[in-house]
Amino acid sequence: MTFLWLLEGIRTPFLDKLMQLITYLGQEIIIIAVICTLYWCVDKRFAYLLGFTYFTAGLCVQIMKITFRIPRPWILDPEFKAVESALPGATGYSFPSGHTQGASCLFVPLALKHKSLPGKLLCCLAFLLVGFSRMYLGCHTPLDVFTAMAISIAVSCVIWKFQDALLGNTSHPGYTALILAGIAVFAAVYALILNKQGTIETKYAIDCLKASGAGLGFAAGWYAEQKYLQFSSRFTSIRSLLLTVIPGLVLSLLLKEGIALFFGSSILAKSAEYFILVLWVLVIYPFLFTKVQRRTV
Repeated sequence: MTFLWLLEGIRTPFLDKLMQLITYLGQEIIIIAVICTLYWCVDKRFAYLLGFTYFTAGLCVQIMKITFRIPRPWILDPEFKAVESALPGATGYSFPSGHTQGASCLFVPLALKHKSLPGKLLCCLAFLLVGFSRMYLGCHTPLDVFTAMAISIAVSCVIWKFQDALLGNTSHPGYTALILAGIAVFAAVYALILNKQGTIETKYAIDCLKASGAGLGFAAGWYAEQKYLQFSSRFTSIRSLLLTVIPGLVLSLLLKEGIALFFGSSILAKSAEYFILVLWVLVIYPFLFTKVQRRTV
């Protein structure tokens, strides 16, 4: 808390807005939008690597959150105040930092992929700034941030090193799907047990079930796409890219809202919502735009 009090002492309205802008790089919607764009139109293999990294590390972070159950800084020290604009995005337990995990899982693989040293340094700077912004805004302690970074960097490096074994063997996609599905099922069962015992509140269990649903959706979508669809993500023009990405993202947001209205807000409903949404991104929407492309050729 000492470091957070130090940062609280240098806050200004300009820095508050700047750090809030930087912290958006770790938002779920930004990361998913990047993965969708890469997956649908640019580099499907690398998008799979990003997704596998993001969802695997995310599940690890969620499991740690409900295991250690460390409160937010303003609960640990009632006299401490976070930046007001950051509070809506600071849900769940504090340790480890979800925003930092998300940004690290996006920018560490980008750094590994980038060939130039300046590009690698910019990617590293990006996730470090997101971690710093979480502390400046008062949402996380240094322990929350650096633990999330350590988990994400470790997962990113392992998946990067073994990507050929995990993502290259398309004749047997079930093996990769089983790894992620196993972690997701464990996280879901673990959260439900803790919630039933009264150890964690329902709102904290929901966060974990969202990650589990998304992880299962990614596992199922990876298997189905590799086994049956195998669409091409190479687009030859900016126009065709935009005509694919913009409707896809809009439809994904509408679908998310529609599923939430239809299924409700129970623990299992939220898990189903994220499962269907990821399945839509990986399989259903690519199937639809592939059909449209074939008819227009």
